[in-house]
Amino acid sequence: MPAATLPLPTIAEGVLPRKRFTRDEVLQMMDLGLFDGKRCELIDGDLIDKMGQRPPHAIGVQLLTEVLAAIFGLKRVRVQLPIEAAPEDSERNMPEPDGAVLKERSDEYCVRHPRGDELLLAAEVSDTSVRHDSTSKRDLYARAGVSEYWVVDVNRRLLRVHRNLTDGVYGEIADFNETAVIRTSGAPEADIPVAELLPKALD
Repeated sequence: MPAATLPLPTIAEGVLPRKRFTRDEVLQMMDLGLFDGKRCELIDGDLIDKMGQRPPHAIGVQLLTEVLAAIFGLKRVRVQLPIEAAPEDSERNMPEPDGAVLKERSDEYCVRHPRGDELLLAAEVSDTSVRHDSTSKRDLYARAGVSEYWVVDVNRRLLRVHRNLTDGVYGEIADFNETAVIRTSGAPEADIPVAELLPKALD
């Protein structure tokens, strides 16, 4: 009896198998030094390489830091540092917003990362990642309890502000162009020109 030929397993076109990491796996790899000299962010089990920042993103992070520090003081501003995801997301997520503002400093942050509800706001500077930041990251921060979330879109030259968090969903999403002046709920007395968050437009 001739041997039967087994069909090769097929993969849907355009879909490649991938390894989805857990937080514990990533922490173990960090302890082993596998990420020394590298910056990676764990989002939905995927490791995102954050080393290769293009100049618009890099200067956008600097401008964001300067604006937030001027309003809240540098000691309450965190730059590309982890926050805790919601319990249901924590196994496969360790988000690192480009900027975040603490409600208050705490010695507890020496042994744990701040929770979303311990922030006044979180912000991402978007160059090539605006769709990701405006969907997956937005929902991740909303579930974590971040009351206000900004996306600084350096290509379309606008600021997208998410507010009115209710049951893990932002009820208000508004875009402001570079001529606008906004105020944040964490410091309602401070005027923030959107242009100060955006890299200079070169002709």
